[in-house]
Amino acid sequence: MEAILPGAPWLIAHRSMLGINKPHKITLNGQDYVLWQNQQGEVFALDNICPHMQAPLSDGWICSDRGTIACPFHALEFDGQGRLHNAGKVGSQPLTSPLELVIQDDCIWTYGGYTPKIPVPNLISTLSAGMSFLGVAGEKSIRGTFVDSISINYDYNHQNGTHRELFGIKANRIPLFEHDGYHAQVVQELDRADSTWNDILKNPVVLTAPKTYTGILEYAFPALTTFRADFPIGEVLQVHALYPETATQTKTFVLVYSQPKHPIFKPLMGRFILSAVETVVEQDTRTIETSYPRQPAKIRLPNEEIMFHAQKLYREW
Repeated sequence: MEAILPGAPWLIAHRSMLGINKPHKITLNGQDYVLWQNQQGEVFALDNICPHMQAPLSDGWICSDRGTIACPFHALEFDGQGRLHNAGKVGSQPLTSPLELVIQDDCIWTYGGYTPKIPVPNLISTLSAGMSFLGVAGEKSIRGTFVDSISINYDYNHQNGTHRELFGIKANRIPLFEHDGYHAQVVQELDRADSTWNDILKNPVVLTAPKTYTGILEYAFPALTTFRADFPIGEVLQVHALYPETATQTKTFVLVYSQPKHPIFKPLMGRFILSAVETVVEQDTRTIETSYPRQPAKIRLPNEEIMFHAQKLYREW
Protein backbone atom coordinates (compact mmCIF):
# COMPACT_ATOMS: atom_id res chain seq x y z
CA MET A 1 0.00 0.00 0.00
CA GLU A 2 1.01 3.63 -0.39
CA ALA A 3 2.22 4.91 2.97
CA ILE A 4 -0.08 7.22 4.90
CA LEU A 5 1.74 10.40 5.98
CA PRO A 6 5.28 9.13 5.24
CA GLY A 7 7.84 10.76 7.51
CA ALA A 8 5.45 11.10 10.44
CA PRO A 9 6.53 9.75 13.85
CA TRP A 10 4.16 7.05 15.09
CA LEU A 11 3.73 5.97 18.71
CA ILE A 12 3.37 2.21 18.26
CA ALA A 13 3.61 0.94 21.86
CA HIS A 14 4.39 1.60 25.50
CA ARG A 15 6.90 -0.64 27.26
CA SER A 16 4.13 -2.01 29.46
CA MET A 17 2.43 -3.42 26.35
CA LEU A 18 5.45 -5.57 25.47
CA GLY A 19 6.14 -7.45 28.68
CA ILE A 20 9.53 -9.18 28.91
CA ASN A 21 10.75 -11.65 26.28
CA LYS A 22 7.36 -11.83 24.59
CA PRO A 23 6.85 -11.28 20.84
CA HIS A 24 4.47 -8.39 20.11
CA LYS A 25 3.10 -7.93 16.59
CA ILE A 26 2.20 -4.58 15.09
CA THR A 27 1.12 -3.51 11.60
CA LEU A 28 2.14 -0.10 10.26
CA ASN A 29 1.28 1.15 6.77
CA GLY A 30 0.54 -2.36 5.55
CA GLN A 31 3.75 -3.92 6.90
CA ASP A 32 3.89 -6.37 9.82
CA TYR A 33 6.64 -6.13 12.43
CA VAL A 34 7.52 -8.03 15.59
CA LEU A 35 8.72 -6.18 18.71
CA TRP A 36 10.20 -7.60 21.88
CA GLN A 37 11.83 -6.34 25.06
CA ASN A 38 14.57 -8.20 26.91
CA GLN A 39 15.24 -8.31 30.64
CA GLN A 40 17.68 -5.40 30.33
CA GLY A 41 14.93 -3.18 28.89
CA GLU A 42 16.32 -3.18 25.35
CA VAL A 43 13.62 -3.15 22.67
CA PHE A 44 14.03 -4.63 19.21
CA ALA A 45 11.85 -4.74 16.10
CA LEU A 46 12.13 -6.78 12.91
CA ASP A 47 10.16 -7.40 9.77
CA ASN A 48 7.76 -10.10 10.95
CA ILE A 49 8.39 -12.44 7.99
CA CYS A 50 11.00 -15.17 8.46
CA PRO A 51 13.34 -15.05 5.41
CA HIS A 52 13.41 -18.85 5.20
CA MET A 53 9.80 -19.89 4.49
CA GLN A 54 7.88 -16.75 5.49
CA ALA A 55 6.49 -17.85 8.84
CA PRO A 56 5.37 -15.02 11.18
CA LEU A 57 8.13 -14.47 13.73
CA SER A 58 5.56 -13.08 16.18
CA ASP A 59 4.21 -16.62 16.57
CA GLY A 60 7.64 -17.76 17.79
CA TRP A 61 9.42 -17.23 21.10
CA ILE A 62 12.30 -15.27 22.62
CA CYS A 63 15.50 -17.11 23.55
CA SER A 64 16.36 -15.10 26.64
CA ASP A 65 19.94 -16.35 26.99
CA ARG A 66 20.84 -15.07 23.50
CA GLY A 67 18.27 -12.29 23.12
CA THR A 68 17.08 -13.74 19.82
CA ILE A 69 13.63 -14.42 18.40
CA ALA A 70 12.95 -17.93 17.16
CA CYS A 71 10.83 -18.73 14.12
CA PRO A 72 7.87 -20.99 15.02
CA PHE A 73 8.34 -23.11 11.87
CA HIS A 74 11.99 -24.27 12.03
CA ALA A 75 13.26 -22.59 15.24
CA LEU A 76 15.70 -20.41 13.30
CA GLU A 77 16.92 -17.58 15.50
CA PHE A 78 17.43 -13.91 14.61
CA ASP A 79 18.90 -11.14 16.72
CA GLY A 80 17.71 -7.54 16.92
CA GLN A 81 19.82 -6.66 13.87
CA GLY A 82 18.16 -9.36 11.78
CA ARG A 83 21.22 -11.65 11.72
CA LEU A 84 20.82 -15.44 11.75
CA HIS A 85 22.12 -17.32 14.80
CA ASN A 86 22.80 -20.95 13.84
CA ALA A 87 25.02 -23.68 15.33
CA GLY A 88 26.79 -21.20 17.58
CA LYS A 89 27.60 -18.84 14.72
CA VAL A 90 26.24 -15.37 13.95
CA GLY A 91 25.67 -14.27 10.38
CA SER A 92 27.65 -11.30 9.14
CA GLN A 93 24.70 -9.64 7.36
CA PRO A 94 21.05 -9.13 8.30
CA LEU A 95 18.65 -11.52 6.59
CA THR A 96 15.53 -9.74 7.79
CA SER A 97 15.16 -5.99 8.14
CA PRO A 98 15.18 -4.27 11.55
CA LEU A 99 12.75 -1.43 12.21
CA GLU A 100 14.42 1.67 13.62
CA LEU A 101 12.89 2.77 16.92
CA VAL A 102 12.98 5.93 19.02
CA ILE A 103 12.27 5.39 22.73
CA GLN A 104 11.31 8.29 24.97
CA ASP A 105 9.90 7.93 28.50
CA ASP A 106 8.86 4.29 27.94
CA CYS A 107 7.08 5.28 24.72
CA ILE A 108 8.19 3.48 21.54
CA TRP A 109 8.13 5.50 18.33
CA THR A 110 9.08 4.79 14.74
CA TYR A 111 9.09 6.50 11.36
CA GLY A 112 8.36 3.15 9.70
CA GLY A 113 11.50 3.28 7.58
CA TYR A 114 10.83 6.73 6.11
CA THR A 115 12.94 9.86 6.37
CA PRO A 116 11.65 11.92 9.32
CA LYS A 117 9.61 14.94 8.31
CA ILE A 118 8.90 16.23 11.81
CA PRO A 119 10.51 15.39 15.19
CA VAL A 120 9.08 13.01 17.75
CA PRO A 121 6.94 15.29 19.97
CA ASN A 122 7.82 15.80 23.63
CA LEU A 123 4.19 16.33 24.60
CA ILE A 124 3.91 13.21 26.77
CA SER A 125 6.99 13.87 28.87
CA THR A 126 6.01 17.52 29.30
CA LEU A 127 2.43 16.90 30.38
CA SER A 128 3.02 13.77 32.50
CA ALA A 129 5.84 15.26 34.61
CA GLY A 130 5.10 14.52 38.27
CA MET A 131 2.25 12.13 37.43
CA SER A 132 1.95 8.36 37.90
CA PHE A 133 1.37 6.01 34.98
CA LEU A 134 -1.88 4.10 35.52
CA GLY A 135 -1.81 1.88 32.46
CA VAL A 136 -2.93 1.38 28.88
CA ALA A 137 -6.61 1.23 27.95
CA GLY A 138 -8.68 1.00 24.80
CA GLU A 139 -6.18 -0.88 22.64
CA LYS A 140 -8.11 -1.62 19.46
CA SER A 141 -7.91 -1.97 15.69
CA ILE A 142 -10.61 0.21 14.14
CA ARG A 143 -12.14 -0.67 10.79
CA GLY A 144 -11.83 2.83 9.42
CA THR A 145 -9.43 5.08 7.55
CA PHE A 146 -6.86 7.05 9.46
CA VAL A 147 -8.36 10.41 8.52
CA ASP A 148 -11.82 9.31 9.71
CA SER A 149 -10.34 7.91 12.93
CA ILE A 150 -8.33 11.03 13.73
CA SER A 151 -11.20 13.38 12.85
CA ILE A 152 -13.31 12.14 15.75
CA ASN A 153 -10.60 13.28 18.20
CA TYR A 154 -10.93 16.81 16.79
CA ASP A 155 -14.76 16.69 16.74
CA TYR A 156 -16.15 18.76 19.63
CA ASN A 157 -19.78 17.89 19.03
CA HIS A 158 -19.79 14.11 19.01
CA GLN A 159 -19.89 13.71 22.81
CA ASN A 160 -23.49 15.01 22.70
CA GLY A 161 -24.50 11.86 20.86
CA THR A 162 -21.72 9.26 20.94
CA HIS A 163 -20.95 9.68 24.66
CA ARG A 164 -24.37 10.95 25.80
CA GLU A 165 -25.02 8.22 28.36
CA LEU A 166 -21.43 8.10 29.63
CA PHE A 167 -20.90 11.80 30.30
CA GLY A 168 -24.37 13.37 30.23
CA ILE A 169 -23.10 16.59 28.66
CA LYS A 170 -25.65 19.43 28.70
CA ALA A 171 -23.49 22.24 27.32
CA ASN A 172 -20.15 22.47 25.59
CA ARG A 173 -18.11 25.67 25.21
CA ILE A 174 -14.77 26.20 23.47
CA PRO A 175 -13.25 29.45 24.80
CA LEU A 176 -9.83 28.74 23.23
CA PHE A 177 -8.54 27.12 20.03
CA GLU A 178 -4.95 27.83 19.06
CA HIS A 179 -2.72 26.10 16.56
CA ASP A 180 0.87 26.44 15.46
CA GLY A 181 2.04 24.08 12.76
CA TYR A 182 1.36 20.53 13.87
CA HIS A 183 0.58 21.49 17.48
CA ALA A 184 -2.85 22.64 18.62
CA GLN A 185 -4.48 23.41 21.96
CA VAL A 186 -8.16 23.53 22.87
CA VAL A 187 -9.84 24.52 26.13
CA GLN A 188 -13.24 22.91 26.57
CA GLU A 189 -15.81 23.79 29.26
CA LEU A 190 -18.46 21.15 29.87
CA ASP A 191 -21.68 21.19 31.90
CA ARG A 192 -22.90 17.80 33.09
CA ALA A 193 -26.43 16.64 33.80
CA ASP A 194 -27.25 15.20 37.22
CA SER A 195 -25.95 11.64 37.60
CA THR A 196 -28.58 8.92 37.96
CA TRP A 197 -28.27 5.95 40.30
CA ASN A 198 -27.60 3.82 37.25
CA ASP A 199 -24.70 6.12 36.27
CA ILE A 200 -23.23 5.85 39.76
CA LEU A 201 -23.52 2.06 39.82
CA LYS A 202 -21.78 1.80 36.45
CA ASN A 203 -18.94 4.12 37.38
CA PRO A 204 -18.83 5.48 40.97
CA VAL A 205 -16.09 7.93 40.00
CA VAL A 206 -18.83 10.17 38.49
CA LEU A 207 -19.62 11.18 42.08
CA THR A 208 -16.30 13.03 42.14
CA ALA A 209 -16.87 14.86 38.84
CA PRO A 210 -18.06 18.47 39.21
CA LYS A 211 -21.16 19.66 37.41
CA THR A 212 -18.97 21.99 35.35
CA TYR A 213 -15.36 21.16 34.53
CA THR A 214 -12.65 22.28 32.15
CA GLY A 215 -10.67 19.98 29.89
CA ILE A 216 -7.46 21.01 28.17
CA LEU A 217 -6.66 19.16 24.96
CA GLU A 218 -3.37 19.32 23.12
CA TYR A 219 -2.52 17.72 19.82
CA ALA A 220 0.73 16.59 18.24
CA PHE A 221 -0.46 15.86 14.71
CA PRO A 222 -0.81 13.18 13.51
CA ALA A 223 -0.12 10.73 16.32
CA LEU A 224 -1.35 12.17 19.62
CA THR A 225 -4.39 13.69 21.27
CA THR A 226 -4.03 14.51 24.97
CA PHE A 227 -6.76 15.38 27.48
CA ARG A 228 -6.14 16.87 30.92
CA ALA A 229 -8.68 17.66 33.60
CA ASP A 230 -8.46 18.45 37.31
CA PHE A 231 -11.11 16.72 39.43
CA PRO A 232 -11.66 16.81 43.21
CA ILE A 233 -9.83 13.48 43.61
CA GLY A 234 -6.90 14.45 41.40
CA GLU A 235 -5.62 15.37 37.96
CA VAL A 236 -6.02 13.02 35.01
CA LEU A 237 -4.08 12.88 31.76
CA GLN A 238 -5.13 10.73 28.80
CA VAL A 239 -2.87 10.31 25.78
CA HIS A 240 -4.72 8.91 22.77
CA ALA A 241 -2.40 7.39 20.15
CA LEU A 242 -3.36 6.57 16.57
CA TYR A 243 -1.41 5.06 13.70
CA PRO A 244 -2.41 3.58 10.31
CA GLU A 245 -2.25 -0.20 10.15
CA THR A 246 -3.56 -0.37 6.59
CA ALA A 247 -5.41 1.94 4.22
CA THR A 248 -8.71 0.97 5.89
CA GLN A 249 -7.66 0.01 9.43
CA THR A 250 -6.35 2.21 12.25
CA LYS A 251 -4.78 1.21 15.57
CA THR A 252 -5.50 3.11 18.76
CA PHE A 253 -4.60 2.87 22.43
CA VAL A 254 -4.64 5.30 25.35
CA LEU A 255 -1.95 5.95 27.96
CA VAL A 256 -3.46 7.10 31.26
CA TYR A 257 -1.65 9.09 33.96
CA SER A 258 -2.89 10.60 37.23
CA GLN A 259 -1.86 12.73 40.15
CA PRO A 260 -4.26 11.93 43.02
CA LYS A 261 -4.96 14.55 45.65
CA HIS A 262 -4.46 11.78 48.23
CA PRO A 263 -2.80 8.33 47.88
CA ILE A 264 -6.05 6.65 48.90
CA PHE A 265 -7.61 7.81 45.62
CA LYS A 266 -5.01 6.16 43.35
CA PRO A 267 -6.62 2.67 43.18
CA LEU A 268 -10.04 4.25 42.61
CA MET A 269 -8.75 6.43 39.80
CA GLY A 270 -6.92 3.55 38.19
CA ARG A 271 -9.87 1.20 38.19
CA PHE A 272 -12.64 3.52 37.08
CA ILE A 273 -10.74 5.88 34.78
CA LEU A 274 -9.27 3.01 32.79
CA SER A 275 -12.77 1.54 32.53
CA ALA A 276 -14.21 4.86 31.34
CA VAL A 277 -11.48 5.18 28.71
CA GLU A 278 -12.27 1.69 27.44
CA THR A 279 -15.91 2.72 27.05
CA VAL A 280 -15.00 5.94 25.22
CA VAL A 281 -12.86 4.04 22.72
CA GLU A 282 -15.57 1.42 22.22
CA GLN A 283 -18.15 4.12 21.53
CA ASP A 284 -15.89 6.05 19.14
CA THR A 285 -15.01 2.82 17.34
CA ARG A 286 -18.68 1.91 16.91
CA THR A 287 -19.39 5.34 15.45
CA ILE A 288 -16.54 5.08 12.94
CA GLU A 289 -17.28 1.50 11.92
CA THR A 290 -21.04 1.95 11.46
CA SER A 291 -20.96 5.22 9.50
CA TYR A 292 -21.65 5.16 5.77
CA PRO A 293 -19.00 6.38 3.28
CA ARG A 294 -18.27 10.09 3.65
CA GLN A 295 -20.19 12.59 1.52
CA PRO A 296 -20.16 16.40 1.58
CA ALA A 297 -21.90 17.55 4.76
CA LYS A 298 -25.15 19.50 4.37
CA ILE A 299 -25.12 20.69 7.98
CA ARG A 300 -22.54 22.81 9.82
CA LEU A 301 -22.09 22.61 13.60
CA PRO A 302 -20.21 24.95 15.97
CA ASN A 303 -16.45 24.50 16.42
CA GLU A 304 -16.02 22.29 13.38
CA GLU A 305 -13.08 24.43 12.27
CA ILE A 306 -11.00 22.42 14.78
CA MET A 307 -11.77 19.20 12.89
CA PHE A 308 -11.28 20.94 9.53
CA HIS A 309 -7.83 22.05 10.72
CA ALA A 310 -6.74 18.41 11.26
CA GLN A 311 -8.17 17.34 7.91
CA LYS A 312 -6.29 20.19 6.20
CA LEU A 313 -3.00 19.09 7.80
CA TYR A 314 -3.69 15.59 6.51
CA ARG A 315 -4.44 16.72 2.95
CA GLU A 316 -1.44 19.03 2.79
CA TRP A 317 1.09 16.66 4.34
